Amino acid sequence: MKKKEELENLKQECQGCMKCELGKTRNNIVFSDGNPETAKAILIGEAPGENEDKTGTPFVGRAGKLLNEFLEKTGIIREKDLYIINTVKCRPPKNRVPSDDEKAACEKYLLKQIEIINPKVMIFCGATALKSFYDKKIQISKIRGEVLELEIGSKKRKCIPIFHPSYLLRYHSLEEGSPRNLMLKDLNKIKNLID
Repeated sequence: MKKKEELENLKQECQGCMKCELGKTRNNIVFSDGNPETAKAILIGEAPGENEDKTGTPFVGRAGKLLNEFLEKTGIIREKDLYIINTVKCRPPKNRVPSDDEKAACEKYLLKQIEIINPKVMIFCGATALKSFYDKKIQISKIRGEVLELEIGSKKRKCIPIFHPSYLLRYHSLEEGSPRNLMLKDLNKIKNLID
């Protein structure tokens, strides 16, 4: 079975999911974005926001637009190089951080997507994504840009934490050492790993 078919079957299953309270308040599940046949990296965000819940597509609000700008600057093609998912498929009320129980309810879908895509690199976009797979006490600012080798699903995978673009909305400088400057460096590192 091709990746697209497997993922479509998984998406159908996910659409009927009511394992947590988020299923009752969603407009749409936010399953993924990107081309599963060509994606070399999986980018994992936190959770859908209001725009994502309306459209069913991850990273389409202000933070998504900023992410697209940074991807473009580093030569990463969103529609070709990335498969984009979140730690949960439904929007938490008022865009709060998803709970551990909500993430646990979605974990089966998340791990299956990772297994089907089998990426060269996994990108943890923001602290929530990082803490879903790594030490919950570590701050993303201490570890962003590092290449971690983690056992995820059935194999060891290269993983890189990066800042979430919503964090970058607060900072506008591209000076050396600024959050936006660090983001560009991290995305350049990812570009080198997937080429």
